Amino acid sequence: MTQSVVVQVGQCGNQVGCRFWDLALREYAAVNKKGLYDEALSSFFRNVDTRADGDAADISRGKICSLKARALLIDMEEGVVNEILQGPLRDVFDSKQLITDVSGSGNNWAVGHRLYGCQYRDRIVEKLRKAAERCDCLQCFFVIHSMGGGTGSGLGTFILNVLEEEFPEVYRFVTSVYPSGEDDVITSPYNSVLAMKELSEHADCVLPIENESLFDIVSKINQMTKSGKLGSCVKQSSLVTSGGIKPTKEKPFDAMNNIVANLLLNLTSSARFEGSLNMDLNEITMNLVPFPRLHYLVSSLTPLYTLADVNVPSRRLDQMFSDAFSKDHQLIRADPKHCLYLACALLVRGNVHVSDLRRNIERLKPSLRFVSWNQEGWKTGLCSVPPVGHSHSLLTLANNTCVKHTFLELKERFMRLYKKKAHLHHYLHTDGMEQSCFSEALSSLSDLIEEYNQLDVTNCGPAIDPPRLKIAM
Repeated sequence: MTQSVVVQVGQCGNQVGCRFWDLALREYAAVNKKGLYDEALSSFFRNVDTRADGDAADISRGKICSLKARALLIDMEEGVVNEILQGPLRDVFDSKQLITDVSGSGNNWAVGHRLYGCQYRDRIVEKLRKAAERCDCLQCFFVIHSMGGGTGSGLGTFILNVLEEEFPEVYRFVTSVYPSGEDDVITSPYNSVLAMKELSEHADCVLPIENESLFDIVSKINQMTKSGKLGSCVKQSSLVTSGGIKPTKEKPFDAMNNIVANLLLNLTSSARFEGSLNMDLNEITMNLVPFPRLHYLVSSLTPLYTLADVNVPSRRLDQMFSDAFSKDHQLIRADPKHCLYLACALLVRGNVHVSDLRRNIERLKPSLRFVSWNQEGWKTGLCSVPPVGHSHSLLTLANNTCVKHTFLELKERFMRLYKKKAHLHHYLHTDGMEQSCFSEALSSLSDLIEEYNQLDVTNCGPAIDPPRLKIAM
C-alpha cells in the first residue's frame, strides 16, 4: 500500500484540509467496524503508541493507539491552526508537524514566497523529510492552498518548488482555490498570476477550483432542499451535502470547503480502499497530462443534490454520468462540452459495474469533442466503497481547453491593476522582488493560454469516430 502526505498551506488550505480529515475518518469508521489499523488507514494515517506503558501485543495485533494524519499544517497566521488544535480533531495532528507565525503575509505573494519561504525553508524541509521517512512507499504529496491570499499563493508555491527539489520522484498534486471576481482582496489577481507561473512549472497535476462555482453549487443545494425537491432521498447528515444544508451554525465558507474536501475524498478513494478497477494516483498524470504544462484538470462531482441512500435504478445512475459533463456541476465556471477534451477520467465509487461505465461512455461520447490524436482518451476507476450513506458517486477529471476561460478572466483582472501599476510598491519592497517578476508571470500565463488556443484551432474540424471505444483499464 502506498502512502500520501497532505500539505495544508494558509487559511483556506487548512480549513479544507481539516474537513478532508474529518470526512476521511468517518469513511474509515463506516468500513472498519473493528477499529483495527490496516492498509487502508495507513495510506493517509500512521499509528502511534502514545501510552507510557504501551502493550506491544496490542500494536502487533493492529489495535489503534493513536491515529496521526500524514499532514503538515502551515500558516503564517496562527488563528486557523489554533482553532483546529482546539477542535474535535486536535489529537489527529502531530504537534511537531505544524509551522505557524503571527504576522501573516499581508495578502502579498512576495512576502509569502520570498520572505517567509527563505525564512522557513529549513524547517519546512525538515518536517517534510520527517513525514516522508514515516512512509513505507511515499507516492504523492497533496498541496492544498488558495491563490488569492499571500500565504496560500506565495508560501504554497514556494513549498511546491521545495518538493520538486527534495523529492523529485514523488508526484505533486495541487488543489488550488481561485478567487472570485468580487474578491475582497484587492491584490488577489497579482497573487494568483504570480502563483500560476509556479504551478505551471513545478506541479504534476493541478485541480483548479473557483469560489464562484462552489458558491453556485451550494446555492442550488440550499434552494432544492428548501423547496423540498430532494424529498427523503437526502440524509440531513450526508457527508457530501452536509455543508450545504446546515445553514444555522455553519460559517459562510464551510459549505464550499466541504465540496472541495469531498473532491479529495473521491480522488483518493482508490488509494484508500479496494475496488474492482482501482486507479493509482500516478495513472492520473500518466493518462491525463499529454503535455507537461497542460496539467490543469477540470473536476466535477456528482451527484451533488440527487443523492440516494439505496441502490438507484439505472435511469438515475445514467443521470449521474450525464450531470458530470454539465456545466452546472463543474468546480470552475466553464462548459467542457463546448470545448476540446485532451483526456478524461471517471472515478466511480460504490455499486456501479464496469458495464455501467462502458454503457455511459458510449452514450455520452458523441456529444463530447476529443482531440483528434486521442479519440480513446478515457481512463476509468471503480472503488467498491461508496461515500457514507450513499450507494455511489462519480468524480470526473477532464483535461479540457475550457480551463483557459478561467485563466483569461484572471489575466484581465491582473491587467486592470498592472496597467496602472496599482499596489506594485507593496511587492517591490520585498527583497528579491522586481517588476520583472510580474512581466515574467504574465508572459507565462499568456503562453499557457496560447497553448490551449492552438489546440482548439488545430482540432476545430470534425472528430474522427473510431469503430469501438477502448476503455483504459
